Amino acid sequence: EPLHKIPGPNLTLVFPTETSTSFVEMVPLKPLSLRAFTLCMRVATELSGEREIILFAYRTADYDELNVWRELDGRLSFYLAGEGVLFSVPELGSLETHLCFTWDSTSGAAALFMNGRKSLTKIYKKGHSVRSNGKVLIGQDPDSYLGDFDAKQSFVGEICDINMWDSVLSASTIQDMYSGKTVSRGNVFDWETAQLNVNGEVLICQESVFF
Repeated sequence: EPLHKIPGPNLTLVFPTETSTSFVEMVPLKPLSLRAFTLCMRVATELSGEREIILFAYRTADYDELNVWRELDGRLSFYLAGEGVLFSVPELGSLETHLCFTWDSTSGAAALFMNGRKSLTKIYKKGHSVRSNGKVLIGQDPDSYLGDFDAKQSFVGEICDINMWDSVLSASTIQDMYSGKTVSRGNVFDWETAQLNVNGEVLICQESVFF
């Protein structure tokens, strides 16, 4: 039976070990029927370039609609139902990194922000739409609908502040978010109010208290 937890400010998910069973389902505020998005999170992991790491997985019955990865070579990437777009950036590490991924269907513009700094823009999947009726998982990559997890792709480390908007936020707004200023709440996922369904060995830390 999964643990249902309504988060609040300063809450962090801790995945202490490599498993094929530990994950957190995030329940969205609205269907993920998207022609643009900004997806942000804070991540820390000591899994250096020895394997892939799933950072965010949104899958419908038939497709990986939106998956975010740390690739084998350390690049960060996201995939919209097929080939991905990859960015060469400094390695994730044990110090928390703030990440945002942005994409707009009309122009195809895709970019990544790391600790408030914007990558170059790449043109990716112009005209594509992200489809609804799926599940969002943190910690595992489902190769079928909510199943077929591979421990060697699982997330190990800490992740928090997962917020998502159905539009591309400005660079200045993303920089404000990174520096801890208040910005408009995510309208697809709002970390402070999101329902989290916790399965397996995932610790929840709030203000240095674990539960």
